[in-house]
Amino acid sequence: MDLITPAAPRSVEYGSDGHLLERVLTPYKPHCRYLKSATVTRQGEPRDGGRVSARGEFGIPESCYIDDTGHFNSVEFNLCFNQLVYYLLAKSVKERAMWPFSTWTLDEFWARQLPDILIVDFRSTFRRAMRGRAFWGEIDVVGMDERDGDDGSIALVSTLCRYGEEEMPACHGGVRLAVRMTRTRAA
Repeated sequence: MDLITPAAPRSVEYGSDGHLLERVLTPYKPHCRYLKSATVTRQGEPRDGGRVSARGEFGIPESCYIDDTGHFNSVEFNLCFNQLVYYLLAKSVKERAMWPFSTWTLDEFWARQLPDILIVDFRSTFRRAMRGRAFWGEIDVVGMDERDGDDGSIALVSTLCRYGEEEMPACHGGVRLAVRMTRTRAA
């Protein structure tokens, strides 16, 4: 008897969008815009076991907050994660690539980018030194869950990420986001 195995989710790649990237980086001071280009790949829906990923090319000519340490550090790790995940989420809105962002408009995303997307768990591990002048980074959305929160429902977004030079990863981590599904009111 032949067993029928389900087909793997179709992979769709969304190329780099310079206009979208420029808008995503608008909240950052010009000398702190490290993400230079990015692509997003969708293989199914994360809340159903699929994966949405982004790969970005970064450049840090000089640190935006400290004298040159000579290496990529956890602050830069976090800033690069933020920039790439914002791009991944904005592209998911634009392309309708991943729930819940497929239900938003880009105008909603821009209004919610800073106040409604929160890091609730962050960890990073460094295996080797990396200069950080020109390098790549990747984020995989590996899980999505919805929960009730104090101000309405929240989506919990589980990610894995890594950064490296050439093809050699230097550091990796996991970041969990809480995304308010109910728009916050202006104070």
